[in-house]
Amino acid sequence: EHAKTDEPRAPSPFFKFSDKLGAHSLIEAPHMTELPKPELEPELKKAPTLNRITAWSVHLFTASGVIIALLAIDALIKNDARMVLLWLGAALIIDGLDGPLARKVNVTRYAPRFDGAILDLVIDYLTYAVIPALMVYHFGLVPPGWEIPAASFIMITSLYCFGNRDMKTDDNYFQGFPATWNLVVLFFFLLGTSLITNLVAITALGLLTFMPLKFVHPIRVVRWRVLTVAITIAWTASTFWLIWATDMNQAYTQAPLVYGLWYASSIYFLGLCIWRSAEDWIKR
Repeated sequence: EHAKTDEPRAPSPFFKFSDKLGAHSLIEAPHMTELPKPELEPELKKAPTLNRITAWSVHLFTASGVIIALLAIDALIKNDARMVLLWLGAALIIDGLDGPLARKVNVTRYAPRFDGAILDLVIDYLTYAVIPALMVYHFGLVPPGWEIPAASFIMITSLYCFGNRDMKTDDNYFQGFPATWNLVVLFFFLLGTSLITNLVAITALGLLTFMPLKFVHPIRVVRWRVLTVAITIAWTASTFWLIWATDMNQAYTQAPLVYGLWYASSIYFLGLCIWRSAEDWIKR
């Protein structure tokens, strides 16, 4: 982030307008990168052109997620659950890579007037919450009559997650369920769970959004990172294979070895979440 000073910003109609919106307006959002001060402009102009192009290329890479989301919606309209999940998987990979890339090329320095964090949140809400909620509704993944309440619950609890200033712990775990509904819907298909089980799971996970339980970030958590990243790769590869090459709800019979790898790696992540949450309980 840019260095903060006590010097006032230059007058701007935009800032005057935002002041009228109150403390919760978009301009006051905690994740928004502060606009560069006027004295930074000469420094930005001196920045190598290649660095600026690279920074904007990362933003473009992040923005490509919205095209992936559109393709997922198109597959949803065509009743193709397999392709919806594959497109959501592609969006997940983009989301996992764009952050490290942005930090590596220093986008806040070379493209300071564009906030990639906000761009990322907008696309993530679409691919992590909205489209999975539409899948619950469209494919009837909950008992009849519960489609709208379940989809609404997913979207509302996700709003809290995305607006929560304390969503991350100091060691980069998520605090509360991190609105990864794309993965939840994936589990519904691969495990072949019943409609009532799905409804109970949606209710429980939505409520866990507000609980101080810890959920692992597979890339940014430092402890056991090498092992976790390796298992993340194995989980991702096995997931794509099961979606593409099996009937999903029959995956355990059609590809037992791959299914076993996917299941075991899923248990690993669940174990990390339980272990990290238990650490906090013991300290209390």
